[in-house]
Amino acid sequence: MLHEPAAQSEKDYASDYKRKLGIKMFIVYGILYAGFVAINALIPGKMETRMLFGLNLAVFYGFSLILIAIISGLFYNHFCTKEENRQRLIEERENK
Repeated sequence: MLHEPAAQSEKDYASDYKRKLGIKMFIVYGILYAGFVAINALIPGKMETRMLFGLNLAVFYGFSLILIAIISGLFYNHFCTKEENRQRLIEERENK
């Protein structure tokens, strides 16, 4: 069974921007996740505390981490696409 050749890709002029943004977002999310782990490890009884909508802290924090990951992905995609378009315009102007 044969398949089509891999799609050709262009030079990614926004790769530095994407890398820096990704690292910053990873650090922020890592700190939030570390907080969740620290609470569970050091003061597990705190996770029983009631929060919004009658949810305990464990469920609320866990769902919050999931939502933050989804929102972060959308944020990353939006700003990286914006930067790629900006870099493409700069490249087109320089080539004219």
